[in-house]
Amino acid sequence: MLSWSAWAGGIFRYVEADGTIVYTNVAPRKGQARQLKRLDRDFQPAPAPAAPAKVSSESSQALTTYDALIADAAVRYKIPVNLVRAVMHAESAFDPNAVSSVGASGLMQLMPDTAREMFVKDIFDAKDNIEGGVRYLRVLANEFDGDMVKMVAAYNAGPEAVRKYGGKVPPYAETQAYVKKVLALYFQYKAQETEARRD
Repeated sequence: MLSWSAWAGGIFRYVEADGTIVYTNVAPRKGQARQLKRLDRDFQPAPAPAAPAKVSSESSQALTTYDALIADAAVRYKIPVNLVRAVMHAESAFDPNAVSSVGASGLMQLMPDTAREMFVKDIFDAKDNIEGGVRYLRVLANEFDGDMVKMVAAYNAGPEAVRKYGGKVPPYAETQAYVKKVLALYFQYKAQETEARRD
């Protein structure tokens, strides 16, 4: 597992032959060295799964930057918009430069392999990252018959872990905390939306 300091100490960017933009703390193969570029971007650690799950005026303000992209992807993939908001809030606190200690990156904290599977070209591009994250939620919704608890657990621990435990939330402290956090945020965003409609 990579430490946060390893990521903060040097993240590099290069472009694969198919146009996929790769970010890594490991120098790429010799043939890709010409494309290697050290980034000066200010990367931040992703929030911990057990961090407070509260929608504040600050988080609502941060969300407005991405709400149109969220709504567009949520409609396209038929995922509740408030679930996307909740996942993004829990994953990155709306920081497009968030990087976890295991290499999950961007607003929806996509792992590089997941990003590639979801056709994400640039993991730190807000539109690409949101599109990939919501597409992945659709994949999980299809696999778990739209069961939000299973989807959220699988987003954190992987679908194999959810299957391994018979469709239940895996007994991992991080995943248990994460599911509670995302669901709490989901209901807060839903209540906020209902309140806004009344005004």
